[in-house]
Amino acid sequence: VLLGWQVGGRKSMKSTTAGAGRGWLLLSFAIVAEVCASLSLKGALNHPALYIVVVLGYAGAFTLLSFVLGAGVPLGVAYGVWGACGVALTALASAAIFHEQLTPVMMLGMAVVIAGVLCVELGHRAGKTAAGKNSADHAGRTGAAKDGVA
Repeated sequence: VLLGWQVGGRKSMKSTTAGAGRGWLLLSFAIVAEVCASLSLKGALNHPALYIVVVLGYAGAFTLLSFVLGAGVPLGVAYGVWGACGVALTALASAAIFHEQLTPVMMLGMAVVIAGVLCVELGHRAGKTAAGKNSADHAGRTGAAKDGVA
């Protein structure tokens, strides 16, 4: 078992509300690590010592992302949120720190990316709700069939 996964892709940890909450917290740390690494990459052009922050930040971000997945957050959702938040926060921070231009079109683009990720998350939640309902319906029919009821 490595990071909550067994060989064959079966999850060895139960996905619980607490695990998912922990996953979202870890995801926020992964986003911060990635943004710090990206900003340090720009800063390292003038201060080469910042390349240490770049390497540690990206390594930390990917390590944290693996823990996020181990906590039960689906890959498509985790990666989408990580990417969208990383892009938006990096653009905003680079405008503040490095005085890079942030145009209305760029802000619209960030809003569209974030909206897309929200659609992925809402779609995932709707799919889980529908799957749970279908599973309960199937269990009810199976139980009724065992009792001789059609």
